Amino acid sequence: MQSSARIHSYNLFGETAELADVLHVETIRARSELHDWELRPHRHARLHQVLILTSGGGAADIDGNEHRLSPPCLINVPRGVVHGFRFGKSTTGWVITLTSDFLDQHLIPGEGVRAMLDLPAVLLLPEDLQDMAQQLFSENSRRDFGRAQMLRGLALSVTAAAARAIAANQDSASQSSASPLFARFEALVERDFRLRRPLAEYAGALAVSPTHLNRVAQQATGQAASALVNARVLREARRLLIYTNLTAAQIAYELGFNDPSHFSRVFAKGTGMPPRKFRQQLVGPA
Repeated sequence: MQSSARIHSYNLFGETAELADVLHVETIRARSELHDWELRPHRHARLHQVLILTSGGGAADIDGNEHRLSPPCLINVPRGVVHGFRFGKSTTGWVITLTSDFLDQHLIPGEGVRAMLDLPAVLLLPEDLQDMAQQLFSENSRRDFGRAQMLRGLALSVTAAAARAIAANQDSASQSSASPLFARFEALVERDFRLRRPLAEYAGALAVSPTHLNRVAQQATGQAASALVNARVLREARRLLIYTNLTAAQIAYELGFNDPSHFSRVFAKGTGMPPRKFRQQLVGPA
């Protein structure tokens, strides 16, 4: 668990510099060597990353879940997801970083690709994805005519292949056929979940009734819309308990609760234990 009071949020894989292009491609070695092959847990507010590991290995911490990395493998890291890595010094592969604006512009919600990319995943690497990543890296290193168009096309191919692999790994019953309305609802929840807005306000912002919004959410996920809002709050609460030293009361205020005891009851109902016990289980006995 990190000692800082906030989860570090970076623009580019451990840096605070702005992403100069719509995408960035580099080798695992190029970044990892600068940090002794360990990147501590952090997150990106407006960046999506796809890691392609071809040899070596290590471990990934993704939203508090430990994953052993056995190349060849694919790691999908959506925006906002806390992640950290420990790589073996012989690890090879690439880190592909895309702006959320790029994905928002080119991926139509109703087609399902974006829904799959919003799921963190560590999977066996599809054979064709390694060749795509190599081509993307090579094109990114050159300044040939039509470079931007080639990069956009290759990046979309990589994301589609990653989404296909994630979808194949999902239980067919859990795959969401999310409508554009549901995608807009998800975006609003991501933006406003700290404000503790009632469902009626979300529905009003989307120009639908709460009943209709619940129906759309049920069709997409099997859950009520209010349950999805609550789940997003609980996910952030778990992240803050795992990766920061904020007290339960501080986390409550961070997430828009006026009363820390109310937050503790909501957390206990959603997770089966109060925040303090949840954190104690992470650190073990004193």
